[in-house]
Amino acid sequence: MNQNIQKRMNQIQIENNIWIIYLFIIGFSFYANYLEKDYFLTNNQNSKETYRKINTSIFTVLIIVYAYFEKDAIESFQDKKKSTTQQKYDTLILIASTAILISGFIFLYIILEDNNLEEEIAFN
Repeated sequence: MNQNIQKRMNQIQIENNIWIIYLFIIGFSFYANYLEKDYFLTNNQNSKETYRKINTSIFTVLIIVYAYFEKDAIESFQDKKKSTTQQKYDTLILIASTAILISGFIFLYIILEDNNLEEEIAFN
């Protein structure tokens, strides 16, 4: 198998693992929403703190995932053996990946700083 195909096969395996991570994130997000609702209905401080910890964990994991995609986009962008059209797409992918990574950091910052749960974090 040529080296490019092997590299792409490895990327696909990593992406499959990321989909599994996303399934866990979805489950944790449902639980975090349950805790958030419990906090607003009952003023249960334990629910509030657990909700915040879960969201912090979720966005920390997401930033790691986004960093992988950012790294992949940078590597693809730096490969100069592509057509002009493909280079244009690689540039757009790099811009989009960078924006998503930045948004992950912004959402994590909000989670860490908003002690009163006043902002809805709906990116996960």
